[in-house]
Amino acid sequence: MTSPNSKLAASVCAPASAFDLLQWQEQVQAHTALWRSESSLPKPRRIEVADDTMPADTAFRHISEGASLLWRGDFQNARQLLLALGRRLDKKSRRKSPAKGPAAAGFPHAFHLYRQSQAQRARMLGSILIELDVQWHCALRRAPDWSLACSEAWGAVAAEAPAQSVLVPLRDLLGVVGAHEWRKKGVEIPTLDGARIHAHYGVFSPVRGEYLDLVARASIPAAGLQQAWDIGVGTGVLSALLLKRGVKSVVATDTSERALACATENLQRLGHASRVELQRADLFAQGQAGLIVCNPPWLPGKAASVLDQAIYDEDSRMLRGFLQGLAAHLLPGGEGWLILSDLAEHLKLRTRDELLGWIEVAGLKVLGRDDVRPHHGKVQDREDPLHTARAAEVTSLWRLAAAA
Repeated sequence: MTSPNSKLAASVCAPASAFDLLQWQEQVQAHTALWRSESSLPKPRRIEVADDTMPADTAFRHISEGASLLWRGDFQNARQLLLALGRRLDKKSRRKSPAKGPAAAGFPHAFHLYRQSQAQRARMLGSILIELDVQWHCALRRAPDWSLACSEAWGAVAAEAPAQSVLVPLRDLLGVVGAHEWRKKGVEIPTLDGARIHAHYGVFSPVRGEYLDLVARASIPAAGLQQAWDIGVGTGVLSALLLKRGVKSVVATDTSERALACATENLQRLGHASRVELQRADLFAQGQAGLIVCNPPWLPGKAASVLDQAIYDEDSRMLRGFLQGLAAHLLPGGEGWLILSDLAEHLKLRTRDELLGWIEVAGLKVLGRDDVRPHHGKVQDREDPLHTARAAEVTSLWRLAAAA
């Protein structure tokens, strides 16, 4: 963890999370384990043991009735069962009348139906459980050693933990492994001359590069060349880009220890350790700056998991907080850059007039706006229930200044 006034730390460890205790009966014996999940799913209410002899239809029925299945068979067969459950959910969804599906409802109702269906799917697929020891090792047959990936994502289990094993949803475990692979590989950033940014688990990866293009071509105000602030540092990619653009130093803030650890690692790898000050802070640092950049989550709504926190901003808290505090933190002649998609407007979760009203009430004026259309795969996916909104989406860099 970085203190509010510390320079870039050498390392920041991923935090160990609090665990709930689970109890169940297995072969007439009482068992206990810690419960670990990144999603908003509650801990299992009823645990049943399952193995390779359980058909997928039976597993689907038990899960539909509210059971969670603790897998005691071959690990690779558990992965096959997860795929089979996914196919059954897809088939069930296709059987519904198109007239009743999310795509047929107008926004925002269609969006809420979509999120509801995604939550139901996550609950079903999160009901296959894997037992790991407190070193994150799995004893199942043909189970890979993914302890390093789990340690990166979840840290260490406290020595005083009240159990010697942990139950995790198989789906969460596979997500941790996928994040580990992405962390090793990294994402190539053309605006950083092809340098790679390595996202940690729970930190949004800069796979959508259009917002970086906006920052790469915006004219930096003279007041911001000495120092810029990066609000919500994430991977540190925007801090690195601002330095490449000629800014001499950056103060970067975030409330997430994972993000601070990730930014630390990336900025050190890129050789920027001496030019970036990381602070654990909610939005702004103390003082003023000539350029303050913020790329908040783009959709108002409650995050269903830690990974959703980069997408959903409940009650637009971060967006409104940035706007409300910006004028007081800008130096004379300074600018605030708000990087924001208008997807929420197309989903009818927020209006343009509402956004402009927040800007005005905050004592700000719009100096200009640069737009770009996203080019990610979902823009072309006509099967996506949100396709019409995604196809119309525009990402903008709003250049803001104090009105007075």
